[in-house]
Amino acid sequence: MAEVPSKSRRPRADAERNRQRLLEAAKSVLARDGASASLEEIARTAGVGIGTLYRHFPKRDDLIEAVYHQAVSQLGEAAEQLSETHAPADALREWLLLFIDYMSTKRLMAEALNSLDGGASRVYAGSGDIMRQALNGLVQRAEAAGEIRAVADPFDLLRAVAGIHYISPESDWEPGARAMVDIVIAGLRKA
Repeated sequence: MAEVPSKSRRPRADAERNRQRLLEAAKSVLARDGASASLEEIARTAGVGIGTLYRHFPKRDDLIEAVYHQAVSQLGEAAEQLSETHAPADALREWLLLFIDYMSTKRLMAEALNSLDGGASRVYAGSGDIMRQALNGLVQRAEAAGEIRAVADPFDLLRAVAGIHYISPESDWEPGARAMVDIVIAGLRKA
């Protein structure tokens, strides 16, 4: 008697590669074309057939959500990776710079995210928790190492950096936000 494959098994390596290629292509095409992005264009950019796209993402919304969730997950995972490879305050600085990249992706994908059934708020749920946990860990590590002053609410660091995003012209916000990261870190460092 043949064994029925488990639904919880890991995907084949080639299937996982195709999924990652689709996510990267979707990120690029959605950023460029917004809500009007063609699924066929995404598949073509990824170098796979449209059937492969639909096997991984049966609905357009599934793909858009997956691109956003991947960006948030990468931000969360980066905190741990940076903690292992950088001094505490430097890890915090690098993570804040990655947060700017995340904001850029989110801004470029805003039209596509807002086109989701039920709106984007459902997709955003939980992302704040991931960012808060990552940031809190980085700040606590830098405080414990004596590299920075105590921070009453670590999320204020994101508010400072994100504020540049909301008050600057669409094309000019990133350099200002990157400069704000250096200002914030310099202000936090102990003399």
